[in-house]
Order: sequence, then C-alpha cells, then structure tokens
Amino acid sequence: MAQGPSRWESSAPIRYPDPDIVVLDKRFRHLVVPMAAIERVATGFRFTEGPVYYGDGRYLLFSDIPNDTLVRWDELTGTSAILRHDAGHPDGSTRDRQGRLVTCELGSRTLTRTEHDGTVTVLADNFEGTRLTGPNDVIVKSDGTIWFSDNGAGIRGNYMGDKAPKEMPYRVYKLDPKTGALTIAVGDMERPNGLAFSPDESKLYVVDTPDGPRTTHVYDMVDGKPANGRLFFDASPGFADGIRVDTEGNVWAGFSGGEGQDGVAVFAADGTLIGRILLPERCANLCFGGRKRNRLFMTASQSVYALYVEAQGVGGG
Repeated sequence: MAQGPSRWESSAPIRYPDPDIVVLDKRFRHLVVPMAAIERVATGFRFTEGPVYYGDGRYLLFSDIPNDTLVRWDELTGTSAILRHDAGHPDGSTRDRQGRLVTCELGSRTLTRTEHDGTVTVLADNFEGTRLTGPNDVIVKSDGTIWFSDNGAGIRGNYMGDKAPKEMPYRVYKLDPKTGALTIAVGDMERPNGLAFSPDESKLYVVDTPDGPRTTHVYDMVDGKPANGRLFFDASPGFADGIRVDTEGNVWAGFSGGEGQDGVAVFAADGTLIGRILLPERCANLCFGGRKRNRLFMTASQSVYALYVEAQGVGGG
C-alpha cells in the first residue's frame, strides 16, 4: 500500500500530540508540550547553522554557510531577510554577556564580534602566529570568557569556505576578551565541534566529529580548566553537531543519522538518550529562544524549525 505525502509535503493538520516528538524515557515526558507541534518556520536555504535568538527584538539570527550570509527571521511576522552577506561563511554564533553577536567564520577563519553600532571586531584569527583552521561553534561563560571550537570545516573544501592545507591541530580554545589571551582548552580531540556548559558550569560538553565514529565527551571544570575528559554518549552511526543545555542539565543535540534519527536527540545528564524530535532534514544546530526561552529553534539543512517545549535553555549558548 502506497504511503501518502508526509506532513511536510501537504497541508494536512497535525494530530496532537505530535507523533514526531518521541519519548524514550519518562524523564523526557514532562519536557513535552502535548498541544505543541514542530513547525517549519523558514526554508529555501542551502545549509543553515548557528541560530541565536534576540529576545529584545523578537527575532532569530542564523547562518546560511554556502550562501555566505547571516539571515534574520522575525518571530512576529514570520519573514526572513538577509542581515549580512559576504559574511566570511559564518557558522556558529552566540551573544556575549553584553548582548553582542559573537560569530565563528569558516571562510575568513576568524572569530568576530558585532558591536552594538554594527561594526565588526576580529577577536581571534591565529594561535601563536599560525592562522586558525576555521572557528566552528562558540559559547560564552558567565565570567565573559569565550570558548570556541576550531576544526577546519572551512578549509576542507570551497563549499563552506576556502580550501586550504591544515597547518595545526584542531582544538577548543578559550579567549579572554579583556586581555586578548588565547589558550588551548581542549587538545585531545580529532575534530571538536559543538560545545556547551552545564547549568552550574562545572562541566563542559564537547562533540567530536572525526571521519570515524563520532562521539560526545564531558569534562570536569577544575580550576577553570577542562579535566578528566570521558565519553558522554556514543550514538553511532548517528552523531551530534551543535549542542545546548537546559536548566535541568539535559543536553539537546542537533542530530544526524538518517530517517528516524535526523532532528534533535535529548540526553539526560547521565548520558541516557531520553527523547527525540524527528525532522525530515539533518539538524546541525539549535538554540532556545522565545519570550520565555522555551522555544527550541533548529537549523536543519535547508530549513529552520521551531518547537515549544517545557524546558528553558541556560544562558551563554
């Protein structure tokens, strides 16, 4: 018997609760809003990434990396517009503690900050005289320090940046914007990617996306430095990309793995997979937004999706 068109190919109403929100563990059940459904809020892009929400303006910024643009989606009107083009092939973004946009640029291979007047400041472009390989994702700690992964995504080809040889290892760096000091925070991964702090900042989660098995690790923060790195989860053959943490300590991961896995995978603080939000496209990154920080925005390949949840994201990511 032939199947009918999917929910994304038709205008048929969605039955509540949304069948694409999957509870795998009872700890996920209270995070689901029974009368909320996954919405595709914008589409027609090439590869979306780096969502960051502006509550003061009720809009979402995100990257379309191959199109080399930063895009603004207005929550009230539902319309999208290009905010910046020739933007250095932007990838992950966040806001610092002063509300300024901090962006990883794969093409320019720099970490930048957009000031309140719209000017762009380069925060980091090299480590000890060697050019960065391409900042990928970024978070800001409560003390104002900026933590970002540098994993060469912009030098592996000309689609997401500019092809170039690898000149140094891929790492996670810590930047003190007050002094400009840049130090290695994590140097034991093959290709560090998404990262997030636990709510009390006692742990740092980092995704590793090498050519082989792709895993997510957790580090204890000891005297301000990551230590005791260990496996947090291995969901092979699926894998995480960008990650965010809610106020209860659950880790929400943009996830790829094909049908039945593409979307968002949610893990409890002990590493147990407790739920999934299934999308028709692989999800690269996500953030919490909305007026109550309870609306999950998901950048997934050619589209952006949103879902109201009973979770709230922590600051800094």
